[in-house]
Amino acid sequence: MTGIESGKLLQLRSAILNQNQALQRAAGNPSSDGVDAAGETSFGKTLVDAVRAVNDQQVKASAISESYERGDTSDIVQVMVERQKASLSFEATLQVRNKLLSAYRDIMNMPV
Repeated sequence: MTGIESGKLLQLRSAILNQNQALQRAAGNPSSDGVDAAGETSFGKTLVDAVRAVNDQQVKASAISESYERGDTSDIVQVMVERQKASLSFEATLQVRNKLLSAYRDIMNMPV
């Protein structure tokens, strides 16, 4: 069994990166720095999508709760499950926000 030469490994890495950039251009993402055509970063877009998903879950839980209160549905289990899903998704989002703020503060307090 022969070892992998570092030069060959670097060439393979370079070829993979070139193919990845070509695929991104073909998919309509001309830049490889994470900025899409709208100017939003992919990280920011991911956060916006996550917050929208949490909001959608909250709206769904509210709607099904109101439906139960009006007497349109009698499935209390489904109501409670949807409310718990909404609660958990909100708590998870809150924890992610707290961790991001903590990381930001740590970075800002680093000595230069």
